[in-house]
Amino acid sequence: MKKFDKDRLILGFAGPALALVVAFALSTLVLLISNRDPFELYRLLFEQVSYSDVQVLIINQAGTYYLAALAVAVGFRMNLFNIGVDGQYRLAAMVAALVGASVTLPGPLQIALIVIVAMLVGAFWAGIAGILKTTRGVSEVVATIMLNSISTSLIAWLILPTNFGDQAAGSNNLTTGEIPEAGWFPGLPLSPDAGEIYGFTFVAAGCGLVYWLVLNRTRFGFDLRATGASESAAQASGVDAKNMILTSMLISGAIAGLVGMPTLLGDTHTYSLDFPVGLGFTGITIALLGRNHPVGIALSALLIAFLDKASSPLDQFGFEKEIATIMQGLIVISVVVSYELVRRYGTRRQQQKVGEELAAGHALTTEKEAAL
Repeated sequence: MKKFDKDRLILGFAGPALALVVAFALSTLVLLISNRDPFELYRLLFEQVSYSDVQVLIINQAGTYYLAALAVAVGFRMNLFNIGVDGQYRLAAMVAALVGASVTLPGPLQIALIVIVAMLVGAFWAGIAGILKTTRGVSEVVATIMLNSISTSLIAWLILPTNFGDQAAGSNNLTTGEIPEAGWFPGLPLSPDAGEIYGFTFVAAGCGLVYWLVLNRTRFGFDLRATGASESAAQASGVDAKNMILTSMLISGAIAGLVGMPTLLGDTHTYSLDFPVGLGFTGITIALLGRNHPVGIALSALLIAFLDKASSPLDQFGFEKEIATIMQGLIVISVVVSYELVRRYGTRRQQQKVGEELAAGHALTTEKEAAL
């Protein structure tokens, strides 16, 4: 039986806990310097959670963030920084919406087609960066940043009315046309006032379970984690490191392709200029805060979604909504600093334990020699 590692568990919780405490302290300090009452702000934020419609908004947003963070986390576990999730999911949602609006199939097939197209497009777009890294040594950070810009321009061109877009009379908004009702993903209705939870939010939770199983219970997951820890050591043990890099980027891109599906299939049923942007960068924050663990990512996604949705009415009470954005930024800074502090403490603690074990072993050997 595997020995329970208490120190590892404590250090695993210490990073996020310290990050949140530091972020809370810094947020309070910023508010005090700005002559704002931080405790009144916190009271208003938590008061919003008591409303059922806000609860639904938080859950729906958290599901979308969860998928974005999973896409980032796959890259992180391979020591890859897929900063292109934003471009991957937007292009995937755009193409999937075009296909969904152009084809009519029986309900489950229509939904499956849209989802598969989104995953393929996301994987293709991330795969470009993977190929550049494995064949030319181009940093995935540089490649994915550039691909984000290219995807933005490509979407702007595709959605033009002269190409594949549609513009309603009297409207400045451009869309891909509405997906037939057969392609709408059913949600979980709660009440007329609260609305419904996107059905794809439950798919997102399932993706988290698959992510954990693959990484921790399969040979592929072991190879992926081993390559991320040490590419040279993995190669020495027979793992094709370049193939793992490309495969990881493809998987990360495929998950990124799902990020827009809760909104597309559960709400808008079309891609337009109003489609959410920036989710990929938020996913980086959530993956870091959640330590790339599916449960940690879920809790982090709920926290960031809470800050997003609960802050909407703050301007009615004399607080700027942008305070939530500042708090999220402080969380990012706190995560980087606290994780480094915890890592250094963990390294010192491990060295101390090794020294204690060596000293104990030496003392035991000395006693045996004295007895002889």
